[in-house]
Amino acid sequence: MGKLSILKEFWDFLKVRKKWWLTPIVLVMILLGALMIFSQGSALSPFIYTLF
Repeated sequence: MGKLSILKEFWDFLKVRKKWWLTPIVLVMILLGALMIFSQGSALSPFIYTLF
């Protein structure tokens, strides 16, 4: 039971319920979260946080 089980469950949900339109939304949310985490200590932080 880890992160892979969550991904597998989400994939099964998409296949069964035919909710493929959720995939781009989730991917954008993951990318934005990763951007905020990785840029937290850099000099780019003030510029990125002004976007939000």
